[in-house]
Order: sequence, then structure tokens, then C-alpha cells
Amino acid sequence: MKDSNFLKENNGRVFWHPMTSPDDSIKNPPKIITTSNGVRISDIDGQEVVDAVGGLWNVNLGYSCAPVKDAIAAQLERLPYYSTFRGSSNDAAIELAFELGEFFAPDGVTRAFFTSGGSDSVETALRLARQYHKLRGESGRVKFLSLKKGYHGTHFGGASVNGNANFRTAYEPLMPGCHHIPAPYTYRNPFNESDPEKLAHLCVAALEDEIAFQGAGTIAAMIMEPILGAGGVIPPHKSFAPMVADVCKRNGILLITDEVITAYGRTGAWSGARLWGIKPDMMCTAKAITNGYFPFGALMIGEQMQEVFENNPAAKIGHGYTYSGHPVGAAAALACLAETKRLNVVENAAARGDQLYQGCLALQEKYDIIGDVRGGHGLMTAIEMVSDRATKAPIDAGSAMKVQEAAYQSGAMVRVSGPNLILSPPLVLTEADATAILDALDAGFAAL
Repeated sequence: MKDSNFLKENNGRVFWHPMTSPDDSIKNPPKIITTSNGVRISDIDGQEVVDAVGGLWNVNLGYSCAPVKDAIAAQLERLPYYSTFRGSSNDAAIELAFELGEFFAPDGVTRAFFTSGGSDSVETALRLARQYHKLRGESGRVKFLSLKKGYHGTHFGGASVNGNANFRTAYEPLMPGCHHIPAPYTYRNPFNESDPEKLAHLCVAALEDEIAFQGAGTIAAMIMEPILGAGGVIPPHKSFAPMVADVCKRNGILLITDEVITAYGRTGAWSGARLWGIKPDMMCTAKAITNGYFPFGALMIGEQMQEVFENNPAAKIGHGYTYSGHPVGAAAALACLAETKRLNVVENAAARGDQLYQGCLALQEKYDIIGDVRGGHGLMTAIEMVSDRATKAPIDAGSAMKVQEAAYQSGAMVRVSGPNLILSPPLVLTEADATAILDALDAGFAAL
């Protein structure tokens, strides 16, 4: 490895980072992470901190999960790659598809289409939704509905159903026929409604109004995160998802749950769909499927779509990726799924998530800069920072980054996105690790 001076000097010169500007990478050099152990990471200067970001919502089992690393090494030795396009397959992908079908059977999605990650899974779901309706003779169903503040990746389809202008404006015009309804976001919403249950009903009423306006026969699918993640960890009232599922079913609209973040235990349930008691037509998964150790994803498909595609010889899926069903990724996912179940991570996610949530609520009592704390469903917590609680004016970007930097210097890597400070640590977090995160946050707010 090159020495630290070389790496620091050249990062911004030669490497364009996602989700920031090249100029920012030069003016505000990123932390260069070089080693990891358990739930801790160390940077090029030797500073060790608890990773309260979990990589990027994906390192559920931490950085020292030997079974997954061993599975990757063994598969590389045996079969490092082969295509799964028509005419060939591989044993790891077949076994994984079976195991995922068993795992997600309670959610009603038992067929797998493999991808290279979350954005690919979303793109696949959107395409198959349109194809499904064409196979059924309803070729006019081409539109998509989604939530404002929702995040669905960065491909053109995903960006089009995204509900955040930060991921849209620079790339418009995007795909036509994508329409957004208000999210059940109690802290900020167009109805000025702070009661979660009342807000859920208002948002569903807006959904029904949009369907009536567009015409149900023109809409292919509704896509939503069971808990909005990148938009600031926005959990809806428990009534919201079942009402949305009912509206979709009554109008012949497919329901896609984007569970790139929420699947595999992060919410304290094995899936977001299971958390709310719904059965989607498709479920997008990725991230924790391989613990972040290999780029991989899976779109899980429900019974209604299975019947149409599997009983129609003309239902050719003209879509796929070079790395769909990659044998190394499949082997990693098999080991990861086995370890995820063995550790029963949902129980720890629920316990440690409650510890972090309650700790952040205590910090809100201490610091006026904290306008809202959201969480309560596993290891997904967000602190929304404001410059004025009374007006809810968002904090300026510079101050938000000062909190992040001070927290890092005090022992925890946290992530700031707009005014939101987001916590999504590994699901194997200990009570002491969670306390260390809260102590670092305390120091971060105190510094500002």
C-alpha cells in the first residue's frame, strides 16, 4: 500500500466520490479507512472508532464475520465466475434461491432474480412490473407511484421514483409517469399533522386521490420503503402499510417494498413487510445480503407474478446483469444468511435499537439543536438538527458537519445527510458499543 501522504494527496485528485462534489473531496478530505475489527474501523492515522453507520446500512454482522470470508475464499478457489444467462447456471445461485425462498416465504415472495445491488434490484422490479401487466393484456399500466422523501437508488428508473430532489434535479428529465404522494413524516408534512395515525390516513387518502386522478388502469406499481431510510429514518404508523397494500390490491396495482435497507433483520423483524404484516408482490433486497463483503442483490417475487410468468412461454425476461447470480456473491450470501439466522440478530437489533433511540431522546432534552428524534424500530435512528426549534429551521451544512467531525474525534463514525444525523450500526452491536456511540454524539453536540 502507498504511504499515507500519497493517499491523502491523491484522493481528491484522482477519485470522484459518490454523493458529493469533486471540489468537496479536495476541500474536505474524507476519512481514509484502512482496517476494521468487529464493529470498529480505523483510519489511516490510526484513529479507531465504533462504526455507527454500518458501512452504508449493510455490514449487519460486523467486519470480522469469518464464515462469510471463508465462503468467499472457497468459492473463488472452486468457481470464481460463470454466467447465469440462458443455458447456464451455478450451484451456489440455485442453493441461494432456494434458501431465500424459504426465508421470505412468510412474506409471500419465494422466487429470486439476482442482481448486483440495490439500484439494480429496484430497476428490475420496475421493469418486471410493466412486463407483468403487458403479459396480462393491460399494456396501459405503465406509471409508478412512490413516496416523497423515499429513496430507491440511482439508476434512471430508481431516480425517477425517488422522492428527494437531491437525487433528481441534476439528471432531469427523468422517466415520465412517476408520481409522488406525501410521506407519513410527522415532523414535516403538508397537512401540518403531528398525530402519526391521523397522518397515515391523510397520506393514504392522497394516494387514493392520485390513483383516481391518474386512472388506476394506467398505474403499474407502487414502490415504497417500509421505513424510509436515506430520507431521514421515517417510520410510519403501523396502520399505514396495510392501508397502502389494500388500496393497491383493490386497484390492481402491484406493491413493491424496497427493502434494500430493511430486509435481514435491521428493523427488529426479518423484513419490513413482516414488521407491518403485509405481503408485497415484489421485494427489493441487497446490502446486508452479503454483509457488504461482495456486491450482490436479489429481487424476490410473489405468487401473483409467479403464476403469470411461469405459465406463459412468451414471458421471456429480457433483462439481466453480467453478474446476476455471481457464484462468489451467492456463496457469500448463503454464509451470511446462515450466520444471520444463527445469531438471531433481530433480537439484538431490537434491544440495541431501543437503547440508541432512548439515548437520543435524552440528548434531545439536553440540546436545543435536536429538533426531532426518529426510530424505535430496530437499529434505524435519525436525529434531525435545527437552528431554531420553534420554526424548525434546518441547521446549516457547516454546523452539521462539525457535529459529525466532533463525534468522530470522540469515538464514533456517524453520517450526516442534510439536517439528519443517521445511525445504522451493525446488528451485532453490544450495549457498550451503543453507549460509546451515545457518548460520542453527546460530545459532538457539546462541541457545537
